[in-house]
Amino acid sequence: MKSKILTLILLMSLVFCKSQTTDSSKILKEVTVTVYRTMNGIGRMKDDDGQIIYAGKKNEVLLIDSLDANKAINNTRQIIGRIPGLNIVESESGGFTANGIGFRGLNPYQSIETNTRQNGYNISADIFGYNESYYLPPMEAVKSITFVRGASSIAFGPQIGGMINYNLKDGSNKPIEVTASQTIGSYNMFNSFTSIGGTYNKIKYYGFLQYRYFEGWRANSQQNQMSGFASLKYNPNEKLQIGIEYTALRNTIRMPGGLTDSLFKADPKQSLRSRNWLQSPWNIIAANFSYKINENTSFSLKSAFLYSERDLVWRNEDGGPAVKDTISPSLSYVPREVEHEYFRSITNEFRFLSNYKLKEQKQTLSFGVRYAYAFKKNQHGADGTTGSDLNYTTTSPWGGNMNYYTTNIAPFVENVFRIGKKFSVSPGLRFEYLKTIADGYDENTAGDSNNPYVYANMKKKSRTFLVGGLGMQYKTSETTNIYANYSKSYRPISYSDLTPFGTIAKIDPNLKDASADNIDIGYRGSVRNILNFDFGLFYINYKNRIGTIYKTDSVVYAFRTNTGNSEHKGVESYLELNILDGLITTNKFGKLSIYNSYAYIDARYITGDYAGNSVEYAPKNIERIGLNYKKNNFSVNVQYSYTASSFGDASNAKFSADALSGIIPSYQLIDVSSTYKIKQKYQLKFGVNNLANEKYFTLRTTEYPGPGIIPSIGRMIYAGISATF
Repeated sequence: MKSKILTLILLMSLVFCKSQTTDSSKILKEVTVTVYRTMNGIGRMKDDDGQIIYAGKKNEVLLIDSLDANKAINNTRQIIGRIPGLNIVESESGGFTANGIGFRGLNPYQSIETNTRQNGYNISADIFGYNESYYLPPMEAVKSITFVRGASSIAFGPQIGGMINYNLKDGSNKPIEVTASQTIGSYNMFNSFTSIGGTYNKIKYYGFLQYRYFEGWRANSQQNQMSGFASLKYNPNEKLQIGIEYTALRNTIRMPGGLTDSLFKADPKQSLRSRNWLQSPWNIIAANFSYKINENTSFSLKSAFLYSERDLVWRNEDGGPAVKDTISPSLSYVPREVEHEYFRSITNEFRFLSNYKLKEQKQTLSFGVRYAYAFKKNQHGADGTTGSDLNYTTTSPWGGNMNYYTTNIAPFVENVFRIGKKFSVSPGLRFEYLKTIADGYDENTAGDSNNPYVYANMKKKSRTFLVGGLGMQYKTSETTNIYANYSKSYRPISYSDLTPFGTIAKIDPNLKDASADNIDIGYRGSVRNILNFDFGLFYINYKNRIGTIYKTDSVVYAFRTNTGNSEHKGVESYLELNILDGLITTNKFGKLSIYNSYAYIDARYITGDYAGNSVEYAPKNIERIGLNYKKNNFSVNVQYSYTASSFGDASNAKFSADALSGIIPSYQLIDVSSTYKIKQKYQLKFGVNNLANEKYFTLRTTEYPGPGIIPSIGRMIYAGISATF
């Protein structure tokens, strides 16, 4: 970092000296430098950035262009797998291209306990009512990814699992720059990505168009996807920036359904479903206004409007995953079920940051407010056609037709109090007002179909939460510090929690909102260009967890309820060592580094019927070891991943005939990615995911894209070429 600053000062001095030798003097413009403390693509945020305080919070930032990985298919394990404790639900073979993630033993399915953002605004369906992510930006368009763990609740909202933000590229400083990339791979995978960006006068622009087709590793798992993005930023002066952007996703996904344990062991690539289809057209329009009042004070306003859907036609659940979707005596299939979900939401976030002096010491104040309104319409349970094609025609009334409305107002304030030059304390408060309304009709198909299932505790409900936090940081050197943080967070009941799932399932009408206390303490930093590290301990006290248990009442059925309180505690560590061109100063033989990302997670129920049991989807050990090598224009990354076994439900059942519950076995994988650059304009890429062709799975599910086991993809080879002009 010091070398970068010295280089910048030297360049500015040369420019200044040159200007003095001319007849006419020149006034140099102010230079703003944004520096992330990174080494080989991973590092940490500054104490504050863009009206957001990061001091004392566990955070990471990944610079995507510096990573060798399979970006064409958004291989989550390779791209963000370096983040310690990251548990990934891999669902590509089940039809879901947006893999779910979870930290510290929290639920990774569809990232429901993580606040997912793009360029600082929300991209999931409804952050309270339906916090699932069907869209993720293509990694070829992503500049960096920022992670904040449980301490994110003050600045970003209440999600217990923290926040992840995908920062997209915003265009070159040249008038025009075009990048084109083509990638092919196993199972007829084809990915095409083209972007254009540049700067003209005071306008900066960027856009991309991506198309991906994937025949699928399993039978009946074809995927077509097209995504696009366009942004304009206008800087009339150095203080003001106005921007607008649009994101779109169009996809058609065939879902092969789930498998039982015996079917998986026999052939994980098989499919007993051929008539299941999903589409999730996604649209997001966002606007940004930021103004720098002076050197110490600035504010911003981000507004995002989401206009999206999730459309499903399937025949999946009756009889479980082992029962084939067979032809009836009338020589036709039975009708499929049709489901439509419509999402409309608008979110406005105002943020203000000011640096001020107290006893001649710099202090930082940040405050803001979020106003969000969301509408969701859920129509499901109607009979569809008896065909196998993508057809949403209904032949019966809807079994459920519900409207949901959510209003959220959340002011927050946070301050960094610096005591001396090394120590800082960052207290913060966030007040959440949440109002939910549900109307329409729905029936609990597990009970008497003549009695409508009434959302007694969500018909019209308002509640408030006060979220508090306290961060501390002590600088042990210019590049290392000790950090500690406490924060409160919560997870309100979502609409999906209250939606009947499956034909033999029930929902507890007395569900309660969940909440948690999060504690972090650690030591992090870098030592010259040799060592990058972050060693930390964490603790979560999770109250009123919402999950699924299995009961017996003439038949075995799934029951969604508050499964109890749980404690999550463990260790997260990241260590990266530059061996060549670092510890050994010579780079004659190239640059060589190794990294180890490890987490130990002990997550157990402490109250309820399952006190003493392990929390579902909470593997005790997650380990990823990688090697990076670079010489001249060639670079390669080899990564070994190990994830310990976990349980599929709170009862810790080791096996069930329908595969809805049971053990998720441990698995270990090897991924290899390489890049060769030609004249800095062209890049050749080649890699292999799951080199040893491991047969494994990460998900057991009671509903789509199952039910049952969703196998993960076997060995996959890819190659690509890209050019920048």
